[in-house]
Amino acid sequence: MKKILFVLLFGVCLAGCSSDQTPKEAVSTETSEEPKESENAEINETASAAETEIASEHVSTAETNALNSALSYLEFSAFSREGLIEQLEYEQFTTDEATYAVDNCGADWNQQAVKSAKSYLEFSSFSYNGLIEQLEYEKFTNEQAVYGADNCGADWNQEAVEAAKSYLEFSSFSRGGLIDQLEYDGFTQEQAEYGASQNGF
Repeated sequence: MKKILFVLLFGVCLAGCSSDQTPKEAVSTETSEEPKESENAEINETASAAETEIASEHVSTAETNALNSALSYLEFSAFSREGLIEQLEYEQFTTDEATYAVDNCGADWNQQAVKSAKSYLEFSSFSYNGLIEQLEYEKFTNEQAVYGADNCGADWNQEAVEAAKSYLEFSSFSRGGLIDQLEYDGFTQEQAEYGASQNGF
């Protein structure tokens, strides 16, 4: 009887010990998965950084040079978007390279129109409409050209005076003929009459 009781107690002890080991194994399995998640996060971050670096490498040397050239031109002169593209193409950049440069040079085309308008007025006389036409000829849009003429600070009456004076230096005009010429250049009748009267008519 003692042997049978001992065997039963030994069996109960084995059963209890094996049940204690099962949750311990489960816990160790769960904790071993945590480093894998952090490792995956680090791998994803590294991959993302690599993708960003690769994306930045998509800009070619020619595109970078075209951009530098565009910025250099804008330091010394005013250009429309289309005018600057044409200038870069003249420098043997491809249309794609020139377009990339112009679209990434940070230029404000309205302000470029203002600068161009002021530059023209330093060397010649223009009516309001004549200046808009000149800016459009330089490939500014109509809206940009109008903005340039509206914000260049010109005195259109004085521009008419200067234009009339310039005509009279090279040719003879009657009052009516001079007024007609000024109106042909886009000055209003009032501006043309003012220009003629300030030149002795």
